[in-house]
Amino acid sequence: MPVLADSFSHYGPVVVLLAMAILFGVGNLIATTLLGPRREGPVKGTTYESGMNPIGDTRRRFNVRFYVVAMTFLLFDVEIVFLYPWAMVFRSLGADSDLAPLFLGRVLFFILTSVIAFAYAWRKGVFRYD
Repeated sequence: MPVLADSFSHYGPVVVLLAMAILFGVGNLIATTLLGPRREGPVKGTTYESGMNPIGDTRRRFNVRFYVVAMTFLLFDVEIVFLYPWAMVFRSLGADSDLAPLFLGRVLFFILTSVIAFAYAWRKGVFRYD
């Protein structure tokens, strides 16, 4: 039985972190309900969507360029998030490791596909604001 208890002892910090996250979320909801202002009115009750006035024709066209740029930013931001753990593992590989060329090839393929996507977006005019 001590072996089973020992194998679960590593999960203590994870459980504490999850409990803190849940308590923080529930605490914020309760605090804003109890302490927040309760103003009502016609302006407060209207729909707010992307800074546009919601009154008028629903089939009105709007420019999606800013949303595409935001999505492109998120794409490259997530790429950096994936590159950081790779760099930590790659740094710990030895110079004579058989996995080093495999790791390097995979990340070069990942970066190459991102560069191709960036070049495609550039050619399509995603980054032009005129």
